[in-house]
Amino acid sequence: MWLLDQWAELHIAEALKKGDLDNLHGSGLPLELDDDSHIPAELRVSYRLLKNAGCLPPELQQRKDAIELSDLLKSINQQHPDYQAISKKLTLLELKLRQAGVNTDFLHGEYAESLLHKFDED
Repeated sequence: MWLLDQWAELHIAEALKKGDLDNLHGSGLPLELDDDSHIPAELRVSYRLLKNAGCLPPELQQRKDAIELSDLLKSINQQHPDYQAISKKLTLLELKLRQAGVNTDFLHGEYAESLLHKFDED
């Protein structure tokens, strides 16, 4: 990788001399870097590519889908024809999340209630 790093630095230096990198979008602004210290070094590039492409890990996609279904259930009446089907789908997603080791308290508002209770105590 050392040779590739040198090659990249050489091209960057040439571009700077030519002025090709002047007036770029965001120039002079601080970089907004994600904390990827918990990701192994050999996987960081692939994770960044997937993130930039809008792909989520399966557990996060399931979590997002569960939140959307939960919000949908809160907005419709129990007599709605699709209520039971949506409820079953949400239950299945919740079971999948629990099997993957994801805490599902966010679906029941328990965390928010305990947090509000904690703030009221202080």
